[in-house]
Amino acid sequence: MSTIRRAAVLGSPIAHSLSPVLHRAAYTELGLAHWSYDRFDVDETGLPGFVEGLDATWAGLSLTMPLKRAIIPLLDSVSGTASSVEAVNTVVFTEDGRRVGDNTDIPGMIAALRERGVEKTDSAAVLGAGATASSALAALSEICTGPVTAYVRSRERGDEMRGWGERLGVDVRIADWADAEQALRAPLVIATTPAGTTDALTGAVPAAPGTLFDVLYEPWPTGLAAAWSARGGAVVGGLDLLVHQAVLQVEQMTGRSPAPLAAMRQAGEAALAAR
Repeated sequence: MSTIRRAAVLGSPIAHSLSPVLHRAAYTELGLAHWSYDRFDVDETGLPGFVEGLDATWAGLSLTMPLKRAIIPLLDSVSGTASSVEAVNTVVFTEDGRRVGDNTDIPGMIAALRERGVEKTDSAAVLGAGATASSALAALSEICTGPVTAYVRSRERGDEMRGWGERLGVDVRIADWADAEQALRAPLVIATTPAGTTDALTGAVPAAPGTLFDVLYEPWPTGLAAAWSARGGAVVGGLDLLVHQAVLQVEQMTGRSPAPLAAMRQAGEAALAAR
């Protein structure tokens, strides 16, 4: 009889997370009938107690907002990738009981871009300056050979992005959000803003756009992604990111590789279509 193994995604709010759909699809494809993956609404206050209460059946955790930084003090070790942006979205429990943190968002971004043929770029633009924007800078530190212009709404956000750039070795230049239309001329544009924020930019998509990576997946397509596609530009979406980072989580938690990317994406698309 196979030993029961458990994993879950934690965050607050968490009800709309697609992670259970993706991970369960992987378990089915891999024949891991004794594995389960759930979701739990856990905030920063409840996180320490939740983690301390886990038994030896637990293989790993996925973390979403607001827990990606709050989990770090509870871990035994953190990967260099996660340390670079002070954000952990993956915890693996080792056989000897250690808690190991990693960040699969960053390599997930790189893999999603590679899937669309973007291996390198000589410059890029980032729309927004939140937590996802710092992960975008970390990904760009691997694939961008030139400057990255960040379009932000405040001086404080600009200072934060400049600081992340210095830490990650990225030449970050700050521009005002009022000039965000200029961002769309970059060969690679990464939009990290909340739903609706970039809608006003749809009329400014150039005649021959480069690649847009819009990290949203619901609603999809965003107005900007739709306008980009209509102009013939390549679009990478939030579901692409979600699936690629989940593939890496499944591989780390189960020890099985490669994880079934196609089956996981199909499950995610079906779940979104049903909403």
